Amino acid sequence: MPDMGSSLTVLGLVAVLGYLLGSVPFGLVITRALGLGDLRQIGSGNIGATNVLRTGNKPAALATLLLDSGKGAIAVLIARYAMGESAALVAGGAAFFGHIFPVWLGFKGGKGVATFLGTMIALAWPLGLAVCGVWLLTAVVARISSLSALVAAAASVPLAWMLGLAHMMPLAALLAVLIFWRHRSNIARIAQGTEPKIGKK
Repeated sequence: MPDMGSSLTVLGLVAVLGYLLGSVPFGLVITRALGLGDLRQIGSGNIGATNVLRTGNKPAALATLLLDSGKGAIAVLIARYAMGESAALVAGGAAFFGHIFPVWLGFKGGKGVATFLGTMIALAWPLGLAVCGVWLLTAVVARISSLSALVAAAASVPLAWMLGLAHMMPLAALLAVLIFWRHRSNIARIAQGTEPKIGKK
């Protein structure tokens, strides 16, 4: 369909709606609903699926993973259907921004990995699957979740170029920078060799 979402007014509205959708803290909502406590006071204090898993409730962690990735994908798909590709790019970026800087939590949100992956898959599934593949391969080799996220985020830009998706490179680069910024403490622990490995209790 024609790209109707090109005016600044329309894109601004799309950004606001995408941000509000992305800012829904599903991990916090789910853990509270199940009586698991305040997720911000558990483990790393992060509101994402990895920290939900630290509660010992695997179904809750899976639900958080699916919902956090889904909100980015849903924002993209709705915007694309209603207004076109430009709006889809803006909606995906805004949903990601909402996840890591949610207004409801004083702009202190998650690290954005699940939302990033869901957004990439919805924007261009070949790129999304390639990025997921990089995450999985790194996780198998290094067994460090945060390192897998960092490598996958960094790989998204050259992968977009290789797959002929140059129009996605600026957004992929921006989201990758934000993921690295949100993983500052993880990067320090990786450098020190103290970052926990997958499955380590």
